[in-house]
Amino acid sequence: MDDHDTSEHLASYADLLAGELPGSWTSTCHPPEDKDDLAELTDRIWDLDLVAASLATHPLRQAAVLTRTDGAQLAVLDRYDGHNGFLVAALAPRTLPDEAYRAVREPDGIAVTDDPFISAEQVASDLLVRYDTALAQVRHHAIGGVQPSQPDRVVMTWQPDGSIATAPVADTAGAVLVANGFVQDQQTGIYRLTGDDTAAQALAVREIGPQLDALGIGISLQHPAARTAPTTAPAATPPSTAVTPRTPAVRTR
Repeated sequence: MDDHDTSEHLASYADLLAGELPGSWTSTCHPPEDKDDLAELTDRIWDLDLVAASLATHPLRQAAVLTRTDGAQLAVLDRYDGHNGFLVAALAPRTLPDEAYRAVREPDGIAVTDDPFISAEQVASDLLVRYDTALAQVRHHAIGGVQPSQPDRVVMTWQPDGSIATAPVADTAGAVLVANGFVQDQQTGIYRLTGDDTAAQALAVREIGPQLDALGIGISLQHPAARTAPTTAPAATPPSTAVTPRTPAVRTR
């Protein structure tokens, strides 16, 4: 088959596979001309075994990406071992720092048959289980400096770069934060308010308090002992315990 035919086959297969996996998934195909996208996908392949070995001898020429509603992603790749079917690999989140991957085992990919219905069972019972475990671990590492919120209280935490981070439990609280300048990281679920303009930051925190209070949600601000909170912000609770810095880890194959 030529490139067009193989791309069509891959796209069709990936569409069917996405429809059979647990949860809600969408499929996007990257043909050979999507060189930049394919290069980025190669860097994000979360594998040090079967798929890494394949990519070492057969650079990525096309791929399909399956995306779940929570941001988890799988890549479907051609296999070159003489067997029919494909390789399916986990994709590492784009935005997490290297240290988040420290001591987290790679959810190495698997070879699947040319039957997307059988393959969906293989992926769901094997790769997805390991992928979800690894995702939970790296996301937990990434939010190590953010104190947990409760349903009735949003806990905001100062960050070393001067921003404020929080992980609200309720969607209603998240909507208030976004309306006042917080930006949510889709990979971790954390909301961040930049500290580039401290006056604007303080005003935002002051405005958020009454808005959350109207929803029956309190607010507290955690900050390191050496940092002074804006005078217009709500009173801060005692400083939280400092998080021990992690040794950066390398995720590359």
